[in-house]
Amino acid sequence: MPATRTFQLRHVQLARAALAAVAALMITFSANHSAFVGLAVFSGFALVTALIHILAAWLVAPSGWRWPYVLLAAIAILTGMASSIPAWRTTPMFFVVVIAWGALGGLVELLAGIRARRQARAGTAPAVVADGARDAILIGSLGLALAVGLLCVPTTYALNYSIAEAGLFTLTGITLAVGIFGAYAAIVAVFLGIAGLSPRARATGAGTDTAGRAPAENEGSA
Repeated sequence: MPATRTFQLRHVQLARAALAAVAALMITFSANHSAFVGLAVFSGFALVTALIHILAAWLVAPSGWRWPYVLLAAIAILTGMASSIPAWRTTPMFFVVVIAWGALGGLVELLAGIRARRQARAGTAPAVVADGARDAILIGSLGLALAVGLLCVPTTYALNYSIAEAGLFTLTGITLAVGIFGAYAAIVAVFLGIAGLSPRARATGAGTDTAGRAPAENEGSA
């Protein structure tokens, strides 16, 4: 009987949840929601997330199911590297990079989750794949929602307002955009944290049952 892998799907989910929580906290407790700060946080978030995807493709994903992790890692590396250049940390760049990351990454994860769910229902998906189907669909949908939300924010938006005894303030498009990304990161942290801590049915080998297939009742479990 093959040994159980020490790095499993739950570890991937918990690592992604912890990273998203850090990004959300950094944005929440920062008084500066400029493009420079937003892209600095996003750059670290994207590049470390890429490392997690690479480890998942190598240590967790079974044969034939490594492509989502590889694509997600590639997207995260490209957008993370682009946003790591200080001279490029402008308001238009924030919108372009984060929208592209959310749309492309969300689409990849959503399609992978839908395919995993279909195969799980047919009883042909490995258990580790079926186990993460529902969460992949959810996180992929959140990525697409992030992209749509940012598309709805005008880059030149500015609203002047005042607070008694505090003075005049201006709410800008980039302030809203960075806040939306922070909210996205917080939601992802909660859902992936719950998924990673949820009980799982005992599986043999590399996350499959003795027949190498996922039972139908395990499809899409968190």
